[in-house]
Amino acid sequence: MGMHDRIAELRRAARERFGWNDLAAEQTEAMQALLDGRDVLVVMPTGSGKSAIYQVPTLLLGGPAVIVSPLIALQRDQVTGLQESAAPDAVAVNSAQPRSATDEAWRAIRDGDAEYLFLSPEQLAKDGVVEQLRDLGPSLFVVDEAHCVSAWGHDFRPDYLNLGEVAERLGRPPVLALTATAAAPVRTDIIEHLHMRDTHVVTTGTDRPTIHLAVRTFTDDPAKREAVARWTAGERGPGILYTATRKDAETYAERLRQDGVDAEAYHAGLRAADRRRIHDGFMAGAPSVVVATSAFGMGIDKPDVRFVAHASVPESLDSYYQEIGRAGRDGEPAQAVLFYRPEDLGLQKFLTARALDDEALRLIMATLLGQEAPQSRSRTAQLCGLSRRKTSDLLNLLEEAGAVTVEGRRRTVRALPGHTADEAAAGAAQVFERRRRIDRSRIEMMRGYAEAPACRRQYLLGYFGEQLDAPCGRCDGCDREDERPATRSGQQDAAPSPGHDGPYEPNERVCHTEWGAGTVMRTEDDRLVVLFEQVGYKTLSLTAIQEGDLLTSA
Repeated sequence: MGMHDRIAELRRAARERFGWNDLAAEQTEAMQALLDGRDVLVVMPTGSGKSAIYQVPTLLLGGPAVIVSPLIALQRDQVTGLQESAAPDAVAVNSAQPRSATDEAWRAIRDGDAEYLFLSPEQLAKDGVVEQLRDLGPSLFVVDEAHCVSAWGHDFRPDYLNLGEVAERLGRPPVLALTATAAAPVRTDIIEHLHMRDTHVVTTGTDRPTIHLAVRTFTDDPAKREAVARWTAGERGPGILYTATRKDAETYAERLRQDGVDAEAYHAGLRAADRRRIHDGFMAGAPSVVVATSAFGMGIDKPDVRFVAHASVPESLDSYYQEIGRAGRDGEPAQAVLFYRPEDLGLQKFLTARALDDEALRLIMATLLGQEAPQSRSRTAQLCGLSRRKTSDLLNLLEEAGAVTVEGRRRTVRALPGHTADEAAAGAAQVFERRRRIDRSRIEMMRGYAEAPACRRQYLLGYFGEQLDAPCGRCDGCDREDERPATRSGQQDAAPSPGHDGPYEPNERVCHTEWGAGTVMRTEDDRLVVLFEQVGYKTLSLTAIQEGDLLTSA
């Protein structure tokens, strides 16, 4: 079949089965690569139709699509969305549903009544599940929120590390990895960890130009709270107000209701039925404002959200960008406002965080070295007299340090030979320190955004390794620039735009004499931001680099 025929067939399936009259160029490009049997990595902003990329080709490929998705709420939304279209059914297999629903899901896929199977990554750690899937001959293996595979990603999940191997065991159907934002180092990780080959990368750019970016700064907490409540009450909904804690969510929602706003709090402490009621209500138009903690909202795919406000500053620009990406998906103007109090940034919490328990690391390792057979995580915790949570966290560090391996359906843990307990603990401590340095650098980059003197969008996109050559004109930094008096020649002083004429380019691999390998994320006239594998984000002065001969191209 010629290329044009294939595109025509994809468009026809999209129109007849899903009611979509138009597919974007990036969507058809990715779909075609999948039909050619290639692996595809798609980096597209949330809300720009990533799910269509697997939904349509599945109809032409025959055989079910397996979609790995970390959030059960998200799975539910996707399943509901597919059930409401003329497309084949979708089913989910996860721990939140009764056994009967899971049996029914497997039956529907086996009989061909359903073509889309949503699973959480934990399910794929079970041999039985992988075997059942292999027998079904899946046509696609889709990994949603694929940045979770990368220790760089702000949302690293160890369960994701096995997915490359799972794809091999399923007979290696084409792998489609989807993510909303991924800087170059994260993309490299995704391709490597998912064992992707001959990967076709489709990226649409990270920018959401219709969202106006602004930050309002406070030194006093009560004044900040008052401003948050007033601003939110004065804005046209629908909107989302993100808060740092459940208690804040309740307090702000109550205050907004007193001010006559139809607002509801939404967080993990609510009963599932209440969360569903509020979520479905918000989708349908009431309440008009949801006051939510960051844990929720992943499933909110509502096109007409007019604002996303943050009552407190998040810990990373990754989370912030994902959250504001829920605004203005209909392409109409929307607002993202961050209410910033420098004291709220997690540095205090960070500096007083619990130190690593070296003693417990050595104990776990010594215990596992003394066992003949692999042990479950809970049994390991029991043997060591430690809490399940703590044991699990420390085992993740030992696994990343290459001292233990996690295997099989029951996710049992076995010590790898060749390490003493002391060596393993030292290796895990290095992993822990590296993670801390990276997290700390993320917090510093978040501070940099909140305190950026000029165009915020240039700063934000630069964090993801995307260069915006001119100030955006749609943020408070640019608004201030526009208000400055013109100089004598009638020209305004333009904000210095990041130039491409320096010695370094975004996404270039470099090596620093002290910090080792890294990737250039953003360049400016006199400085550049580099993401180093060992220490995270660093802003370097070009003069200092050149005088000290600190950086070389890798």
